[in-house]
Amino acid sequence: MALIKFIQQLSPAVYRLTVAAPEIARKHRPGQFIMLRIDGNGERIPLTVADKNPEAGAIDLIVQTVGKTTYQLCRLKAGDNIKDIAGPLGRPTAIEKLGAVAVIGGGIGIAPLYPIAVGFQKAGNDVISILGARGRDLLILTEKFAAFSSELILTTDDGSAGAQGFVTNALQKLLDAGRDIKKVIAIGPLIMMKAVAELTRPRGIPTVVSLNSLMIDGTGMCGCCRTTIGGRVQFACVHGPEFDGHLVDFDALLRRANTYKDIEQKRLAKYLG
Repeated sequence: MALIKFIQQLSPAVYRLTVAAPEIARKHRPGQFIMLRIDGNGERIPLTVADKNPEAGAIDLIVQTVGKTTYQLCRLKAGDNIKDIAGPLGRPTAIEKLGAVAVIGGGIGIAPLYPIAVGFQKAGNDVISILGARGRDLLILTEKFAAFSSELILTTDDGSAGAQGFVTNALQKLLDAGRDIKKVIAIGPLIMMKAVAELTRPRGIPTVVSLNSLMIDGTGMCGCCRTTIGGRVQFACVHGPEFDGHLVDFDALLRRANTYKDIEQKRLAKYLG
């Protein structure tokens, strides 16, 4: 059991939960994730750790309400318990001193990007953070990123905050201006990560993406999170979740991501009833 110590609504559809998980808080590294099950009848879902406090034995999870389980999770209150949290899982981000590093987050992907940005800044890099969302309400953690970024660029699809457009527009401007970016890390919707990878590919800029694929156990046994990387099948939970964006078969991932969309919508409708 894991106690919810604090819950805060960041926007109409995004919540931050502080959860007691001392071992995970102590061992977690940027880029890793956890598997969570609310109760004995619930499904397991992967969530990334947005922040941690080893001294307090707690981790922060940022959750967007998109399906039955996330709605159910975000309706809990401080003092409630979550049945299972397993982690940290996956391989941590390879953080090293390189120079200028661009970290690019889209929507809820901004949350797992934060500890990565902090890690690269502490390693001595100039961190350029590009954060994008559909609108102002989904732009999260901007003040936290500002504290660890040499440059912070905000974009929104509707122009309600920052520049109107996509994160790729902002990255394109930096590259066209001749910025010597040594590495790009992108986390967000599949279509966004694909667009970032296609933009950096002809320039030969190493680009890392984090794949939040369909998962069941998070240990590589079920094979549900299989993905094709450079023509080879790998599992996002144990070989990732981070991969070379130039080798990911995004088209196959996009097809698989919609496999259970109708079922998920029906379950959510029934739950909200």
